[in-house]
Amino acid sequence: MYNFGRGYWKDIKQGNEREWVLGNGLGGYACHSIIGGGFRLQHGYLTAAVKAPTVRYHVFTRTQEQIILNGKKHDLTSQEYVNWNKNGQEYLSRFTFHHVPTYKYQVEDISVTKTIAMEYGHNTTTVCYEVENGMEAAQLNIVPLFNYRASGAASEKGDLNFQVVQRDDKLFLIPEKNPAVVIKFMTSEGIYFDRKEIPTTMAEPCFTMEGDHFYRFESVTGYTGLDNHFTPYEIQIKLEPFEKKKFYIICTTEEFPKKDGFKIVQEYKDRMKDLINKAGYKKNLANSLVEAADHFIVHRQSTGLKTILAGLPWFTDWGRDTMIALQGLTLATKRFHDAREILESFSRYVKNGLIPNLFPDGDAEPMYNTVDASMWYFHSVDQYLKYTGSTDDYEFIKEKIYPKLKEIIEAYKRGTDFSIGMDQDSLIFAGNGFDQVTWMDVRVGDWVVTPRHGKPVEINALWYNALRVMADLAHKFDDNSQEYLELSEKVKKSFNEKFWNEETQCLYDVVDGNDGSIRPNQIWAVSLPYTMLSGSKAKQVVDVVHKHLYSTYGLKSLSNNDPQYKGKYIGKLINRDGAYHMGTTWTFPLGGFISAYCKVNNYSKEAILKAKDMCEVFEDHLRDGCINGIAEIFDGDFSSVSRGCFSQAWSVSEILRAYTEDVLPNL
Repeated sequence: MYNFGRGYWKDIKQGNEREWVLGNGLGGYACHSIIGGGFRLQHGYLTAAVKAPTVRYHVFTRTQEQIILNGKKHDLTSQEYVNWNKNGQEYLSRFTFHHVPTYKYQVEDISVTKTIAMEYGHNTTTVCYEVENGMEAAQLNIVPLFNYRASGAASEKGDLNFQVVQRDDKLFLIPEKNPAVVIKFMTSEGIYFDRKEIPTTMAEPCFTMEGDHFYRFESVTGYTGLDNHFTPYEIQIKLEPFEKKKFYIICTTEEFPKKDGFKIVQEYKDRMKDLINKAGYKKNLANSLVEAADHFIVHRQSTGLKTILAGLPWFTDWGRDTMIALQGLTLATKRFHDAREILESFSRYVKNGLIPNLFPDGDAEPMYNTVDASMWYFHSVDQYLKYTGSTDDYEFIKEKIYPKLKEIIEAYKRGTDFSIGMDQDSLIFAGNGFDQVTWMDVRVGDWVVTPRHGKPVEINALWYNALRVMADLAHKFDDNSQEYLELSEKVKKSFNEKFWNEETQCLYDVVDGNDGSIRPNQIWAVSLPYTMLSGSKAKQVVDVVHKHLYSTYGLKSLSNNDPQYKGKYIGKLINRDGAYHMGTTWTFPLGGFISAYCKVNNYSKEAILKAKDMCEVFEDHLRDGCINGIAEIFDGDFSSVSRGCFSQAWSVSEILRAYTEDVLPNL
């Protein structure tokens, strides 16, 4: 449980520094700030995934509440506008996040408690209210804000054209942009009041629009940061002296659920508790990350199976991210059936030996520009079997997955798309020209920011690991394991001959061009189950990475001693792209570093306690940025402010995996 008091919102800007997110298992989500003030385009109570987990539309921004007492209006809304603010956070006495977000407001002797939840497996959100009136009659007005736009877009006022039907306790909105969609809204209490009938004033000239919302986050990243919302009706609820009321509203793009809002809230909470109990950990950090993991595991409509969102609030399912995140999100959480579905889901999309890099929105074909996703796939299969290991699990891999693994190995040996193939030294080369095929993949027009063309260190560490995994599986399945073992020995010999950099006493980032940049990619040459380095060289790699790259919440993507280092990830997109892999701190490689650190120090008591500290420092971050999430990236200079996605799958996964695999069993 996370509790926040008024000291966290001394002004609206400070209050908007923390936010929350809920997932619905389809790729849809709800997210907002802890004071309820929208400060980014994605903030809303319902972003629906029309074609799970993609085609996401923002349809229900939020509710705004007003208390009318003795003829005076007390507006509970927190929002920055172009030239002014609504400071409703001054009425907010406490914010709590306990599986779901709860806001508690106090106006004189009137208290209003507001809880938001999503119905899992549905594009449905509920807002539940518990009101205790004071000694005088009062009125609560609730203004729902609607929209219909892509989750990362903004709406002009002219975009907000809807056919609106109000019938009894229900409201139906059909966007002119897409008449096939019906936004459905209902309330269990109160009467609808047509806002067109409210007299206009100079301060609020149009009551069917909430105009000029100013989103500070978008403004500092180079956009205008302005948005508008549609408000055709408000709900008015009379409150008698000392009256207590419980009621709810529901917004959905599906059929109305056959349950009330409070039931949806309780089901969401119970599901989270069940996931935590299933995982079986006794530590707060592990339990928090088990819960955070759930938001990324979603249904994919095209396969009818599970997949993994790379990050919230904007990423869809990426092959590389999925295969790195699978261990922590599904294995450490004991969601083995989900792991199986994800492995099968991606097996259906193997093409020319490649796992998809990205599934675009809608029906567009997947993009395959990645060399490492296929290699991480082997690691995910191997770890799945180590966690499960039953006869049935091996049969599943043999029938559904093993033929695809053989296909991948053969494609890499003979060469495949994006200049990916095996050289005469048995090492893997990848990328050419404008192709960016490793995780350091930014390209801006003709500017390839991190051109790691050649033989990248982590790709060849993964290649060796994949060959050894294949040898194990081939032996298990009475296939020819010797060919994989023999090839792996050639890879090991060439790797040790070419990748060791005497000058830096660690590994080159890329050969044969011999890029000596000190980057985190070399850590996987130590952390993976099958490694090629001697004990002394492995220890040296870990020590160098620790000295040059460790930065509390992750590893820097480039040593700050490098003349190309950029320590801030901020500003316009081109500036951020230029820093993305040139010094920015990334959390996910820290998981590999923690595993490698424990390994090279022989899991000594001192090493485990150090690794414990490296993990548990994230308990502080879980109260910052996105509550109960771990950000994608941080600045290199001072890793404190969340950057990029406010909660990232592989960030959550790798800290959870390292904590539960390397730390907790060895304490």
